Amino acid sequence: MLRVAVPNKGILSDTAIVMLKEAGYATRRDPKDLHVIDTENDVEFFYLRPRDIATYVGSGSLDAGLTGLDLLLDSRSAANSVADLQFGGSTFRFAGPAGKFTDITDLAGLRVATAYPNLVHDFLAKEGISVTLVQLDGAVETAVRLGVADAVADVVSTGNTLRQAGLEIFGPSLLHSTAQLIAAPGKEALTETLIRRLRGVVVAREYVIFDYDCPTILVDQAATITPGIESPTISPLRDADWVAVRALVQASEINAKMDALYELGARAILVSAIHAARI
Repeated sequence: MLRVAVPNKGILSDTAIVMLKEAGYATRRDPKDLHVIDTENDVEFFYLRPRDIATYVGSGSLDAGLTGLDLLLDSRSAANSVADLQFGGSTFRFAGPAGKFTDITDLAGLRVATAYPNLVHDFLAKEGISVTLVQLDGAVETAVRLGVADAVADVVSTGNTLRQAGLEIFGPSLLHSTAQLIAAPGKEALTETLIRRLRGVVVAREYVIFDYDCPTILVDQAATITPGIESPTISPLRDADWVAVRALVQASEINAKMDALYELGARAILVSAIHAARI
């Protein structure tokens, strides 16, 4: 039975659970449940603290898990990422008092507060910069005001929280993190079915199906608008001057593609959502 760790709380938890459910797996019904056995799919799910998942998987105690790339790297776990699940995106940046820093080299010899000490240490070590790291579990942006650090390294979305604390972002991004499916060393092959199912969910969210009728003489031009994954499907119609075309299109491009096809001469353009997929 495959043993899989799932975040029990935090920004990754809800989406991870929904994704597993859409992939056909049993999920917990009560937020207090920490253990679910899916006998139909031969999988055992453990709902764990997000920061601990990479450690359990890396040690081989569990076969696989869903966690953030940031947490994986900060744990220095032996676990391997086997699939990018494309949700829970976050960016890590340095920030300090407005006007004080212009480059990360300015941090040399100073104190940097963060909830991800190993991630920050490894990034700065590659740049040849030595700092004193101050590990905090949360509210990192207050560290400078309270005098325990000279700068911070933290997750940034809009930057409003940092600005409210009198800080400004500087230097390069440390990392863009997304949710990952990770596997224990040597257990990667056991996750193949899980990977296919989760990737199917990713595709179903990212793509839609385009169906439309197209004049035969315009098929090549239409195919450049909707090339699909490998190639669009072309089917004959009763009228030999027309064909039916089906292709996958990214959901973010729906209206632009519809406009382009209509202007080309395609008609009966229909868009359908995808419930599940295997690519």
